[in-house]
Amino acid sequence: MRASMRLDGTVTDARLRQAIVAAMLAVNDALQAWADTQQAAGYAALSDLPSTTVDGVSRRVQLYLRAVACATAVEVTERYRSFDATNSANQRADDLTPSITELRRDQRWAVRDLQNLPRSTVELI
Repeated sequence: MRASMRLDGTVTDARLRQAIVAAMLAVNDALQAWADTQQAAGYAALSDLPSTTVDGVSRRVQLYLRAVACATAVEVTERYRSFDATNSANQRADDLTPSITELRRDQRWAVRDLQNLPRSTVELI
């Protein structure tokens, strides 16, 4: 996780674990209704669903892992100010705001792709 999301050593193992758990909870909540439908259809695990494979792993599992990784990176980045309350840390956190938005987008897209849903929702007002 550290290498794939470019997290440096300022994030302790305990904080990273806490962020990963929070990310998994958020992604699982977003997928709950869909997961219930899949379980009712007889699929016990995400890897049991029909899917292509990428690098030897189910596409859906890859997308789930991506969603969790992005959510973890958001959690860690948003908490950056609490790691170091100096002006330089505040400036760095401000500089990372676009990254947070992009990570949230990537998380949302991974969740929607996993469910075979379009990435955008358009409604007439």
